[in-house]
Parts: sequence; structure tokens; C-alpha cells
Amino acid sequence: MKDNKYSNYKLIPLDTIKAATLGDIEAMNAVTRYFGGYIAKLSLRPVRDKDGNERYAVDESIRRELESMLAAAVLRFRVA
Repeated sequence: MKDNKYSNYKLIPLDTIKAATLGDIEAMNAVTRYFGGYIAKLSLRPVRDKDGNERYAVDESIRRELESMLAAAVLRFRVA
């Protein structure tokens, strides 16, 4: 089997996904941690400091909203 560009990523175990869909808090935290970097990247917004320099920072309200949307999607997800 040929390695692809995603072969270095560790996936969430199926048992954890099943537990998260049933509302297990620890499992849901594991899923949120797994997607934490992606959520943080999506939450980046440009901000300017007092000298007018632009940089990017995580917008916490967007991050929380994305985490809530993830939790809702996990609870709707059905595992066979």
C-alpha cells in the first residue's frame, strides 16, 4: 500500500467517536482537542497593535462558536 500525504496523522479511535456521539464528555473533549488546531486556524482574524502593525490572533468568540458547531455535529452523527 502506498503512503499518502495523510498517512502521518493519527485518527480518532472509533470507540471515542461512538462515545462522543452518545454524549460522553471526555470523548467529546478528545474530539475537540483533535480538531483544535484547525479550529484555531479558522478563528484567526487580523488585528492591529498601537503602532499600526498587523498581526493575526485567535478570535475567541469565533473559536467557541466553531467548537459548539462541532459538538452539535458530533451529537447528530450516527455510527453504524
